[in-house]
Amino acid sequence: MTVPPLASGAVNNSPQETREPHQTHDVPTPPYGAHRAPSPGPRRPAAHEPAPSALPRQRSGGGRRRRARHTGRRPGPGVRRLLPRALIVACLAGGTTAFVAKDKEVELDVDGHRRTLHTFADDVSELLADEGVRLGPHDMVAPDPDAPLTDGDEIAVRHGRPVRLTLDGSVHEVWTTARTVEEMLRELGVRGEGAYVSVPRSRPIGRAGLALEVRTERSVTVLADGRTRTVRTRAATVREVVEEAGITLRGQDTTSVPPDSFPRDGQTVTVLRITRSREVREEPIPFTVRRVPDPSLFTGTEVVEQPGEPGVRRATYVLRTVNGVRQRPRLVTSEVVREPRTRIVKVGTRPRPRSVRGADHLNWKALAQCESGGRPDAVDPSGTYGGLYQFDTETWRRLGGRGRPQDASPEEQTYRAKLLYVRRGTSPWPHCGNRLHT
Repeated sequence: MTVPPLASGAVNNSPQETREPHQTHDVPTPPYGAHRAPSPGPRRPAAHEPAPSALPRQRSGGGRRRRARHTGRRPGPGVRRLLPRALIVACLAGGTTAFVAKDKEVELDVDGHRRTLHTFADDVSELLADEGVRLGPHDMVAPDPDAPLTDGDEIAVRHGRPVRLTLDGSVHEVWTTARTVEEMLRELGVRGEGAYVSVPRSRPIGRAGLALEVRTERSVTVLADGRTRTVRTRAATVREVVEEAGITLRGQDTTSVPPDSFPRDGQTVTVLRITRSREVREEPIPFTVRRVPDPSLFTGTEVVEQPGEPGVRRATYVLRTVNGVRQRPRLVTSEVVREPRTRIVKVGTRPRPRSVRGADHLNWKALAQCESGGRPDAVDPSGTYGGLYQFDTETWRRLGGRGRPQDASPEEQTYRAKLLYVRRGTSPWPHCGNRLHT
């Protein structure tokens, strides 16, 4: 720092003010009234003017002795002007030393932009605040923001950048302080040799980040038409791998994994050769059964009022073969050709009579065994007679029966047989009637 020179007038008068003062004890006390105003005399020169040589120095007289006493106690006006300037020079010299001591020369590198700075900051965070460098949660600073600054320090700041990385089909949201794609791949430990990268590796990564797809080289085995092929690929889909293996998918052909899925390292893919055809069939539609209560029939008796009839539908199926193996047909359309007819069955609700007077004591079990082998639904070869006791339909109905005798319960058949015995005896059973009395 340059100190301003002192004014020349501060030095000129000092010899005139440093003369030897008189001793105060040699001067007598002036008499009362001696302090009256002196008579006008010659003008005294100013402090900065030299005394004229024509005026002799006076060594006696009260006025000169009083001036000598005064100059012995206070410095002259020249000294008074010199002293503040000397103090200012001293202060400026000390302040300059402190100023130079706190000034530091450092190098600041922000994302590769280097600058040499002079700063009075005490630590890294204060320097960054002075330079307007704001830090986010994903930024990197070296050395630590709390580290003190010294002359010659180097401070590096790397701002975090968001990257949407699709690596081998998997999406990752990452932050990086790398400035280029190549640097980021090394930072994340991604194998870059032989890999597909969707943008140039030298591309800078801006503060706004970027979207990036990386596909590393993988080994995939393809099975097709009885042959096995292994390829090294960077393909994004299984379909692309199959094409790289020299295999063409035709028509309905597909693969054992979705063709648009990502091929994994070491994966085996089977090509499926598919053929399709259509087939039209007429199929029966089952009929339903409706049961109607009938109080005219004994309990346990069921009579078919309306026989059921199945309907018909026309169905179209797709037949599919995979690598020559026929798959389960798949129904694609169906239309009803004929509606089914419901089967109506009347169910007896009439309480069954307990006995028939004059016939309860006979051996009806032996008669049934002889006529039908004890089977309620038995029918003779001609289809004329049926049931336990081989009723014909006309006789059965004259006895109050409904429907066919072989469809009635065993209890009702025995009851009707007893009624027939009371009317006609054993004559309806010419070969087995004698069994009733055994």
